[in-house]
Amino acid sequence: MPTVTLSFDNGPDSAVTPQVLDILGRQAIKATFFVIGQKLETPQGQALIAEARAAGHWIGNHTYSHTVPLGRLAGDAAIAEIRRTEALIGAHAGPYPLFRPYGDGGILDRRVLCPAAVGYLCENGYSCIAWNAIPHDWDDPDGWVETALNQIAEQDETLLVLHDIPSGAMDHLEDFIVRAREAGAAFRQAFPTSCRLIWQGKPASGLDAFVAATPADAG
Repeated sequence: MPTVTLSFDNGPDSAVTPQVLDILGRQAIKATFFVIGQKLETPQGQALIAEARAAGHWIGNHTYSHTVPLGRLAGDAAIAEIRRTEALIGAHAGPYPLFRPYGDGGILDRRVLCPAAVGYLCENGYSCIAWNAIPHDWDDPDGWVETALNQIAEQDETLLVLHDIPSGAMDHLEDFIVRAREAGAAFRQAFPTSCRLIWQGKPASGLDAFVAATPADAG
């Protein structure tokens, strides 16, 4: 039976994140929310991640500004993107430190990490989580469900990236879940091994393919 792990990037959002939490609650699914630090600087942002964590979802770090892939930054700036968000997540992190790099359009390549960021993540016991399915819900808010269902059908383990942002895409989340289950998929919270670039501080083999030696190497 194929498995699907749901993750939501770029939140929290005051309108969309509660909608997603309601749907996940009705469908008895636990997911991971990779949040942007800037969106946690309000009491409302803090309340949303507290609500998600209380419901059993995991909270991960998705950089502070989400504007430049870490591979294109100098080391100090890259580490600051992680640390600032880490401080804002605070006690809501977990169940262990989680980080997802910014892929700039969902692309995984040498732009996403730099050596300084890798060093920081490893030294602090982070698990750096990538993905293997990205249906572009942010720019195809009505058509992403079909794309996601096709992606799930092509592999045994899917880690799907969706976005709790005000695009209208999450209006179709429950339909996607129902149809995926009808097609035989089972939802789980655990991450596929193939999507773990770093796992609890230990780099995966092949990590170098996602690390720029210098910002110039990131293109």
